[in-house]
Amino acid sequence: MNRASGIGSLAAGIATALWIAVAGAAEAVFPPASLLGLVPPPGMTASSSFPGFQDETNNAYIRLVALPGGAFAEIEKTMTNDALRKQGMAVDKRESLKLPGGRAILLSARQQADGIQIRKWLLIVPLKDVTALVSFEMPVQAASRYPDAAIRKALVSVVARAKVPDEEQLALLPFRVGEMAGMRVARVVPGVAVQLTDGPKDSFDDATDQPHVVISVAPGGPARLDDRDNFARLAFTGLPALKDVKLVNSESMRISGLAGHELRAEGKDAKSGSEIVVVQWLRFGTGGYMRILAFAPKENWNQSFTRFRAVRDGLGNR
Repeated sequence: MNRASGIGSLAAGIATALWIAVAGAAEAVFPPASLLGLVPPPGMTASSSFPGFQDETNNAYIRLVALPGGAFAEIEKTMTNDALRKQGMAVDKRESLKLPGGRAILLSARQQADGIQIRKWLLIVPLKDVTALVSFEMPVQAASRYPDAAIRKALVSVVARAKVPDEEQLALLPFRVGEMAGMRVARVVPGVAVQLTDGPKDSFDDATDQPHVVISVAPGGPARLDDRDNFARLAFTGLPALKDVKLVNSESMRISGLAGHELRAEGKDAKSGSEIVVVQWLRFGTGGYMRILAFAPKENWNQSFTRFRAVRDGLGNR
């Protein structure tokens, strides 16, 4: 190594350390329901529509994506300059950084989008049990507003938290979950649905030994009372892998003062053969309906059913 390159490497290392130190002195901000957070540059605020930060005035955005922990090695292997070029990105610089979470990759590139020249940065770094993919993009006209040093400082400040609080995830739903009945949030589809469970597993396929509730909303619904039974049967989908399923009852009812329908069935887990009971409630409103699908082992079903009803009756409007 010659003297010039050695001095350059030393300067780059010192600069990176200073950026990390400055970023670490500020508190990381976590966008709503995001596992990842960072210290955003002045002028950028957390977005309520995607996991990240935005400056709409200057069309500048930071997006945070939490990938599985083992994804870093695959990304490092496949995210080559040629691969990015095929996506319309011209890489200006690629470098390897030593961050507290481990070795990171930082890319800066240019891209043409709708006739606008975009500057883009990508940081990929392993953090605890996740791989963080952080992107920063803005039109070249905003370069004076966000210099390279400010962007770099923001990106390398990315951190991961152990868990997203249930309250943050539930706030993304178009309805209010007023009663959890001792269950936890397993998954949220913003604006659409939430899955609750009580047990260590999240997936339906390998967790039929614990209670699950899925609450969702959708437009439409039967216009006539006579059509609700048939509609409920058609909506009775999204179950775990069950066999020998038989309908126990299907009847109209009132749910929280609104027209509703209950459908109950029994079946056996396709893998273990254990007996499972399923209940589906539909609550009809103007222009749409809410669906509550819950299931649990037949053993102790009465206890689970009481909890499911408590969740159902605690649902409200925003």
